[in-house]
Amino acid sequence: MELSKIVITGGPCAGKSTAMSWIQNAFTKQGYTVLFIPETATELITGGVAPWTCGSRADYQKCQMQLQLEKEKVFEQAARTMTVNKILIVCDRGALDNKAYMTDDDFQQLLQQLHTNEIELRDQYDAVFHLVSAAKGAEAFYTTSNNAARTETVEQACSLDDKLIGAWTGHPHLRIIDNSTSFEEKMHRLLSEISSFLGVPEPFEIERKFLIEYPNISVLEMNPNCKRIEIIQTYLKSQDGEEIRVRQRGMNENYVYFKTIKRHVSDIKRIEIEERISKEDYLTLLMEADTSRRQIRKTRYCLTYDGQYFEIDVYPFWHHQAILEIELSDENQKIRFPKDIRVIKEVTQDPAYKNASLSKMTGEHFL
Repeated sequence: MELSKIVITGGPCAGKSTAMSWIQNAFTKQGYTVLFIPETATELITGGVAPWTCGSRADYQKCQMQLQLEKEKVFEQAARTMTVNKILIVCDRGALDNKAYMTDDDFQQLLQQLHTNEIELRDQYDAVFHLVSAAKGAEAFYTTSNNAARTETVEQACSLDDKLIGAWTGHPHLRIIDNSTSFEEKMHRLLSEISSFLGVPEPFEIERKFLIEYPNISVLEMNPNCKRIEIIQTYLKSQDGEEIRVRQRGMNENYVYFKTIKRHVSDIKRIEIEERISKEDYLTLLMEADTSRRQIRKTRYCLTYDGQYFEIDVYPFWHHQAILEIELSDENQKIRFPKDIRVIKEVTQDPAYKNASLSKMTGEHFL
């Protein structure tokens, strides 16, 4: 069975409810059984359980998180009993949405109470799609009349939208759908992003890569829309024209593991198949490592900027430069670089700057 679990999130009045019907229609036609997990906050608040009825906001958030996780567990359990080939579980908001409504201290305390960690909660989802609030770029269409649980002003909605993006920043597949087009085109862009992720009709990845000056690390780490991730990447033995790697990804002894297969299509386009694996499978696959290549260790800064999602890779053997990558939905998509980033040159088509090439270098190349 092919089972994918994605999150549709976004600021207030972003179009999530409409998006659900579009997703249902589009992916049912593609042969998916589509399961929807309703928004937990709306269920609780309309049922009388709210931040202002519970003992404290933290008490409410604990109730919401527990119910959210239990619902997801039940839906996944049910999905695995179904005799179908492809299932798409769509979460109307996910567990990390709670973080946007809490102080950092309250959120960390909640994680301890639930015996989990932020990386495990965030990366349990295969992909996250953020619909930007109408309060940012489509103010004339912002309203609270179509949702009894929505009370935010335009200013509050904008702030909350930013916090939600910040909460999910760091996920390996986060996409932001803004209000730069009509609402109908916004929905089409969402479907296109989901299709690209699912590999419908094929799992293409469009990526551009740039060599940049070494970034100001302190500025990145102070940015609420930037998250630091530690990555260890190991290449496995593979056939010509194919690249297989396993990756450990996380922070502070909390890690998730992935296996990725890539096949070259064009200079910036390739077929990519990625799956999450267990720690045990990861350790087993390390026995198949390509010993002609070094293990790549790098610090990745995931940065959201102007509706785009950048990944900045800092390597221990470079002190004056780094690599910036961005995945695109269209080969001709215009890129708006963060103002603090200094681009040296584009290296998308330069094989010398691919991780696979860096892994073949010996120690003297790094000096």
